[in-house]
Amino acid sequence: MFEPKYSISPRLLSNIKRIASIVAELNNRRFQKVVLVEMEREAREISAYSSTSIEGNPLPLTEVRKILKNAPQNARNSEIEVLNYNNALVKLNKLLDDGLLASTGKPGKIKFNIDLILNIHKGVTKNLVSVGRCGCFREEPVVVNNPKNRKVVYLPPDHKDVLLLMTDLVNFVKINSQKADPLILAGIFHRQFVIIHPFIDGNGRTARLATKVLLASMGLNTFNLFSFENYYNKNVTGYFESVGIFGNYYDLKDNIDFTHWLEYFTDGIIDELLRVQKNLQNVSINPGTGLESHHRKIINYIEENGYINDSKYSKLVKRAKSTRNVDFNKLLNLGIIERFGKGKNTYYKLRPL
Repeated sequence: MFEPKYSISPRLLSNIKRIASIVAELNNRRFQKVVLVEMEREAREISAYSSTSIEGNPLPLTEVRKILKNAPQNARNSEIEVLNYNNALVKLNKLLDDGLLASTGKPGKIKFNIDLILNIHKGVTKNLVSVGRCGCFREEPVVVNNPKNRKVVYLPPDHKDVLLLMTDLVNFVKINSQKADPLILAGIFHRQFVIIHPFIDGNGRTARLATKVLLASMGLNTFNLFSFENYYNKNVTGYFESVGIFGNYYDLKDNIDFTHWLEYFTDGIIDELLRVQKNLQNVSINPGTGLESHHRKIINYIEENGYINDSKYSKLVKRAKSTRNVDFNKLLNLGIIERFGKGKNTYYKLRPL
């Protein structure tokens, strides 16, 4: 049974308290839906850029934004990596919004389990690895090389042990989900996942997404607006040195201490929460997505009445029907509202966040 070694250092305890304070402050504030939609989109862009950049993807953030806005036909592998990561984020956020994830595995819930991890891997490696390796644990030995000199720095566990090690890790999460602090549990999961190195490719991307889901399923769900990959990408060398181990797994496994990594892990969450907090305080809508007074009338009316249709909107503004359709379409494209019904029975509601 997996039993990680770590201690609650003063730095780690201070970080946990600070994170709780920042999250409580954010949860107690109300923000305009258009602000949250814009920040959610930005967080996905930063996450898709940062998580793939950590693994060596050369695309700059400006190019990533273009790709996510207009997915290219006949995409290159670097573009597919970005699109896959973004699609996985959208899918996982949808599951979280629908309340379908739970580490406790209550009836009617999707458990945080091996199948979920394999599905995440399948999503991030789609069209990048062979079908037999996509969404499947590795069935062959691997080595981890130093990206600079290509020398071997780590020998992961034998492929025959991967399923048992991953099962032990998931069981550890399940058993301790009501006992350990979510930050500690998620941090341990993240590092042990990287140490096991269960896949031929896509380990880092899968580990980061699975860690996001785990934190959210235990109640720390700020991830529509949040990109802790951003912190790791600021100093990739520091990230690899903190999350990894160097040598032969079987020589090191009994002496691995998670304390330093947990300090680093919570440092990263604080850094990103502060970025989100600052952006929410100083948010501004750019001209391309800015809303005018008539758009805000739609949003305000729905907030007060639950829905709006064209007939009700026509009484709020002096705009032609074709122009009113343009107004609704802009809010639909921004992801602020959703359309229901057809024809004369069409109405609109705010998209849940």
